[in-house]
Amino acid sequence: MKGLPLQLLTLTLLLCSSLTSSAQSYRILLSNDDGIESPLLYALYQELAALPDVEVVVSAPNENQSGSSQSSVGTPLVVDRFYKEGEFFGYSVHGKPADSVRFGIVELGKETPFDLVVSGINRGANVGDVSHSSGTVGAAMEALYQGVPAIAVSQEVNNVNTEASARFAAQIVRRYQRQGAPEGIVVSINIPGGELKGVSVKPMGDSYLQTAAYTPVESSGDRTTYERERVIVQSTNTTSDTYAYQQGYVTITPLLFDWTALDFIDDVESWNLQLAD
Repeated sequence: MKGLPLQLLTLTLLLCSSLTSSAQSYRILLSNDDGIESPLLYALYQELAALPDVEVVVSAPNENQSGSSQSSVGTPLVVDRFYKEGEFFGYSVHGKPADSVRFGIVELGKETPFDLVVSGINRGANVGDVSHSSGTVGAAMEALYQGVPAIAVSQEVNNVNTEASARFAAQIVRRYQRQGAPEGIVVSINIPGGELKGVSVKPMGDSYLQTAAYTPVESSGDRTTYERERVIVQSTNTTSDTYAYQQGYVTITPLLFDWTALDFIDDVESWNLQLAD
């Protein structure tokens, strides 16, 4: 740059600095299953957007899709630009959480890919076997399916500090930003209500939320409408995330996409199954 006029040199340096900053930006796709209007989603957005060198893009369902796991509505997919307090906030997807994440990664990330997908904050815990039906976890699993690491964040419904939950999640995001995210793993975070006793890293186990009965509430001809009664079950398995959560610990559970029961493959092969004639 020798011999350049001072003003041109200054402009060149500023441009180079801007390009370098943009290139180093850590790009996060934020989604959930409670819908784009959820205040918990917005709380997490604010915390993540405040991190240095981070860009947050929101792609979330247009309405509550709790319990949808990794299901999809297919095509055509309707997407609205969503505004909050008069300013563009994100993309409102008329579909499931997995649709929102898939659209985000494939369409919104086609020019500049995402480094991480964060799903949450969900209203309600997703510990133990409940994870399988969770749209929050399903959105994170869709990220793995698309080749992007992910974090799922859930918290208790009552007596919980959402801002503190968001800060805790941001702490892990910051670690990923600095050291890299684990490939092929969803880190599921669950924050209980009340006084927190600490952080516990546990495998998933038990089902704290169970269906007790179906009660008929309306009947007409061959059609009957039922209300499902669900009950909370206390875990007794001290090795599980459900137990730790119910004891007041923030739980961290690393989850894999692959459900294969590897230890049982040899047993199935020993059955010597043959094609039917």
